[in-house]
Amino acid sequence: MTGKHSLTPVCFYCFLLLLVAKRTIAQMTIVSVVDDGDGEGVRWLEEAVSEAQRSSGITLSQEVVKISLDMEEEEAKQQFCSVLFGGVAVVVDVTAGGWSYARLTSDAHGVPYLRLQVSIYQWMAATDQLLQSRNATDAALIFGSETQLDQALYYLVEGSVVRVIVLAGIEDDTTATLTKMRPAPSYYVILGTTPQLTDLFLKAGSKGLVTRDSRWTLVATDHNTDLFQLQLLKDTTGVTVVVPSQDVCCGVRNIPLTSVCQCANLEIPREVTRNGILTVVKALKSEGSNVNGVCDSPPSSPLFSTQPFYSTLQSELRGWDGADWDEEKEQIVPRLKFDIKAVNTSQSQQVVVGTWTTQGSLSLNPDYQQSPIRRYFKIGTIMAPPWVKMKPGATHLNNGSPDDYDGYCVALAARLSQIMKFDYDFVFPADGQYGARQKNGSWNGLIADLANGVTDMILAPLTMTSEREEVIDFVAPYFDQSGVSIVIRKRQREENLFKFMQVLRAEVWFSIVAALVVTGVMIWLLDKFSPYSAQNNATLYPPNCRRFTLKESFWFALTSFTPQGGGEAPKALSGRTLVAAYWLFVVLMLATFTANLAAFLTVERMQSQIQSLEALARQAKINFTTTSSSSVYEYFDNMAQAEEELFRVWKELTLNSTSDQSKYRVWDYPIKEQYTHILQVIQDSQPVQMASEGFQRVLENKKGEFAFIHDASEIRYQVYQDCLLTEVGEPFAEQPYAIAVQQGSHLQDEISRTILELQKDRYFEALTAQFWNASARGTCPNDSDSEGITLQSLGGVFIATLIGLALAMVALAAEVLYYKRGSSTTSTVTDINSISSKKKALKLSAEKGQVARINVTPVY
Repeated sequence: MTGKHSLTPVCFYCFLLLLVAKRTIAQMTIVSVVDDGDGEGVRWLEEAVSEAQRSSGITLSQEVVKISLDMEEEEAKQQFCSVLFGGVAVVVDVTAGGWSYARLTSDAHGVPYLRLQVSIYQWMAATDQLLQSRNATDAALIFGSETQLDQALYYLVEGSVVRVIVLAGIEDDTTATLTKMRPAPSYYVILGTTPQLTDLFLKAGSKGLVTRDSRWTLVATDHNTDLFQLQLLKDTTGVTVVVPSQDVCCGVRNIPLTSVCQCANLEIPREVTRNGILTVVKALKSEGSNVNGVCDSPPSSPLFSTQPFYSTLQSELRGWDGADWDEEKEQIVPRLKFDIKAVNTSQSQQVVVGTWTTQGSLSLNPDYQQSPIRRYFKIGTIMAPPWVKMKPGATHLNNGSPDDYDGYCVALAARLSQIMKFDYDFVFPADGQYGARQKNGSWNGLIADLANGVTDMILAPLTMTSEREEVIDFVAPYFDQSGVSIVIRKRQREENLFKFMQVLRAEVWFSIVAALVVTGVMIWLLDKFSPYSAQNNATLYPPNCRRFTLKESFWFALTSFTPQGGGEAPKALSGRTLVAAYWLFVVLMLATFTANLAAFLTVERMQSQIQSLEALARQAKINFTTTSSSSVYEYFDNMAQAEEELFRVWKELTLNSTSDQSKYRVWDYPIKEQYTHILQVIQDSQPVQMASEGFQRVLENKKGEFAFIHDASEIRYQVYQDCLLTEVGEPFAEQPYAIAVQQGSHLQDEISRTILELQKDRYFEALTAQFWNASARGTCPNDSDSEGITLQSLGGVFIATLIGLALAMVALAAEVLYYKRGSSTTSTVTDINSISSKKKALKLSAEKGQVARINVTPVY
């Protein structure tokens, strides 16, 4: 309940003291205690006392004691006690809420006490039940006077299920209050006399509060509603008028129903006050009572019995059809009945659709159906896929239509709207934060919006924490045990076909090439100058023995790196010694290359990532962060403070130890300050404002050296959507998610019941399967350790082979061209007529590389 005024009792007529001296009943002193400024109540009391004096023949005098808001309670008690001891016959309490001190003190001293209910309590009860019958949960109550507003608070404070805002009149600030009310009220109630109803309804129309989407209920405290201008309702729908029935007019005036009752300008509270005082005076006995003593020290037993007075009073009330006696509360309750009429604006007619009686019974015509108004709520949420995400082509705004969003929370909001019958919009916090307590004690984010009334509920991945429950209320959880997890980017293998070349550094490859060149040159030199080589001593070796020319030497050095070997080795001892050393070098280099290639490719497949929060805290290579003003950051902050507190306790234990100093030493602190270190790294890495920023920072680090600590369910969703991400370890610090409402909100029970019904129908299981589906990301590349060596790692070997084949084909083409070119050269022909000439020609042709054609002339 919200309102313009506090719930402290403000307006009361407080009590009427009828002082009757014991010696004579011919004179009474009436002390009326009323609220300062309540001129109407004083006037009613004066009229009632004057009439009672005329009708009873008793001289009545009245002293009015006014109590203001500034008056202390002790001062009021002293005033009451000052008039209690002086021949008091009865204490009549006409306050709106009743004063328990007057009742207890009177009963303790044997003074009759009773309450006279002249407030608008029953009008409020009828209005409340009518609103409940229409499923109204939010309403604006507008009163014609401050007194009526204060009296209504006594009813509302007892526990109305309708959330209301109470206002005295309609002014500019009143209109601003109504327009800012969240959720915006669909039902409005004006309570007052007929002139007040007309005036306030005209003001409401001029302020733009009367619309076709609003329901207005006009509750009259008099019988002049026939004078209400029905033409004022022509542009509205759903107007209801609540008026006292004709029976009430006769009853409160204590006129037989067979008589004609003049109800024009009848004010029911005024008539109840008048007839109530007359009835009390009639019930008084001729014997008065002298009460002596002090209020704080009542006698052990009352000096006088109050039972005769109550018996007489009940007898007198039987002759008054307009009131009943409530023995439990010792009060006179007016017997009221209200007719509930629906206004037909097109025909300017009123149709009775129900009644309400004093017994609290609301009876409505079942044939009359009023079209219901759907409630409107503003739901606070935050952009966090898969909970809330934008639809393609939509524009994100602080206040968004549900049609522009998709996600788990969006689907749940739509389902709740369907079951609970309300309309809604999403409201996003200006700072984009979930909400955390600031240094000055205030809150930000979603929590601040809900606590300040900007939103009506929070439907987001919001964890239930004790700090948050200090300012808001949670309903039954809708998502159980979603903890905190760690996400990191998978290490991607470098796409390089010549990765095998990276096994050895560049200087090693150059050294191998240099060794090959030097060995080839040395083999050529040794074979050329050694006297025992096949080239220089042909008689010692077979005729076709291999000669190591410079070309042949390089070929031998190159082929020695292959399993086939270099072929026939040099014959000289010096050459063989060089070749043996070279072969040892080749074996060692091949073994080294093979071993390092296997290790290199194995390390490439291995994921050197952390696997738990403890491992993340122990290492220094991978940085990490989380979102600011979130429950995750709050968790690490709280745990770090706990570690600090534990160390403080340990330090006090060690320094103040008197039993055995050797058992406890400060430097033997047994608990590692893990969370303190984690919090420090998070602060150094700068917490991100939005979860999307954290995931982006993870993806930008291709080496997998940055981690993001966030909500486990949201991380799992992102992993299902992106093959580059992987979840590390198991979730920790598990807490449920729940919808939050304002403290004391009537929505708490209603939403909790709805959540439990959805759980019973297994709705949340189906909704979870819709958004957390591993098949949504499709087929990802196989990155397991058992994958083996990929083609990308050794593709360069195949390319080198293909290059060799291509060079061979080029060499073949060159050989063919060279051969054809040589055979096409014109041969030199020499005629030889003598044997000597033939030998010279053969020798000449051999030197020139030509073939001599010799014409031999046979000699006959």
